[in-house]
Order: sequence, then C-alpha cells, then structure tokens
Amino acid sequence: METAKKYDVIIVGGSYAGLAVGLALGRALRKVLIIDSGKPCNRQTPHSHNFLTQDGTAPAQIASIAREQVLNYNTVNILHDRVVNTKKEGREFRVFTQSGESFAARKLVFATGIADIMPDIPSFAESWGKSVLHCPYCHGYEVRGQKTGILANGDSGYEFCMLIANWTSDLTLYTNSKSTLTQEQTAQLHKHKINIVEDEILKLDQTNGYLNSIQFKTGRAEPVTALYARLPFQQHCDIPLQLGCELTSDGYIKVDAAQKTSVSGVYACGDNVTRMRTVANAVSMGTTTGLMVNKELVEEEF
Repeated sequence: METAKKYDVIIVGGSYAGLAVGLALGRALRKVLIIDSGKPCNRQTPHSHNFLTQDGTAPAQIASIAREQVLNYNTVNILHDRVVNTKKEGREFRVFTQSGESFAARKLVFATGIADIMPDIPSFAESWGKSVLHCPYCHGYEVRGQKTGILANGDSGYEFCMLIANWTSDLTLYTNSKSTLTQEQTAQLHKHKINIVEDEILKLDQTNGYLNSIQFKTGRAEPVTALYARLPFQQHCDIPLQLGCELTSDGYIKVDAAQKTSVSGVYACGDNVTRMRTVANAVSMGTTTGLMVNKELVEEEF
C-alpha cells in the first residue's frame, strides 16, 4: 500500500461545524485536511437566522466566507471529495476517498451532519427549508402571525403546538391520520383555538418551494403559509459506526463534553450529535472540538 500524505487531523465534513474545527486547529498551527462533498442539509434554505453578525445571510454565503477565512491558514487544506472508508493503522487513521486518494492522520473529526427522511408527500421535499420548516427559532419570525400548520401527532404534536403557538395564533395540527392525542391534550389545544385535522394529506401545493395550500385525499384543500415538521433521520455518514462509535437512543453520535466519541482519537460535532440544528450551534461545537483535539495532541506530544 502506497504511503499516504499525513496530517495531524482530518475533518470529514466541511460545513459550519467542520470549518470551525479547521479554523481553531489552523490557528493552533496544526496540519489539517478538511474533506467535504458539498451537500449541506440546508442547501435549499434561503436565509440563516439567530447567528450574530450573519442574521438573514444565505447559508451558502456564510460557508463561502468561512472557507475563505479558514484557507488563510496555510496549514489547512480543503478537498472536495467524499470519504468512503477509514481504517485504524497503529496510532493513525487511514482515510480513503471516492476519487481513490488516501490520507493519514492522528485524529479524526466527523462533522458529517444527518440526512432527513422525507415523508411520501408530493412537493414536501421541494418545500423543505423554505416553507416546510423544522425550527421556529430559525424561521418562526419570518412567518409570524401567518396561517401555519404542524405535521405531527400524539405527544410530539401536542408539544410542537405549544411551542409554535408563541409565533402565531392561526395554527392547525395536521395529524395525517386518526389523532392519537389524549382527551386532555385535545381539550387543551381547542382551548387555545388550535384546530386538529385528521384527514390524510394528498399533496402540498407550492410555488418554488413556498406553500399555497394542503390538498387532502378527501378532495378538500386548506390554505397554509408555513408547515412545521420534525422528520426522522439517519446519520449522513455511516463510517463512524463502522469505526465502532456508539449512538445515543435518538440516533445521534454519542460524545462527551469534549466532543470525544466512544472511539479513542475520534471526535464528532454538529448536527450528527445534537438535535439543536442551528448554524450558530454548529460553529460553537466546532470551535470547542478544535480546542479539545489540539489539547489532546499537546498532551500526547509534551
């Protein structure tokens, strides 16, 4: 096997968390390779919010500025490729990419995010991140006071209604099947004038990703401006699992306060470890990870 080019740290995933790791390590004089396939989960989202100095900026623009700043540090390289396999070789990790290249590093960081599993509802995926939303803190202000729906049922639907009611009084819960709410939950939602619709959804009517109405299998339709949904997900990259990294009961990569996984030398940060899916949180976690990785390298070297 040919000799692989060596780095102190290889970061798999070069969106906000991965770039923040790279920035912290670059400033710590570490030789770093960031490998990214260029498919962030928010690539359809037109604007990012709740990130100081960047509120309302397009996510792609934030990432572009971040890459430019990270590359100011000559010890950091960014490779547009996809990691397909890794192996532990002694005290190093060997990383193999789709293009056939391989690299080695003492530490690995996975900032690979998650992949949302879309329901089988026509036009849902096209509207995801634009008018079909996952987070009111990211998007609620922009659709405040407007006719809003929630696609959920049972305890999750009830809790989501409580949260979204802070942003609008024109709210409907769409269970897309028979309601599994308790009698008490149903009464409480009705008390707050939140409608419950059990009709099955046929499709979403949208224009360029922005909702006009929900069409039901009964032939009826209801106008709606925004629809919130919490989707099931899977890890965007299964390589951490192949290395032996543990997952939480919710399906996130299990990490400690220093962002260390259950596998020595392997770290993870960003959407793949937490349900708090914001750009600001990803950057914060990435910075912390960079500091902790460098600390471990210093302790090993000193």
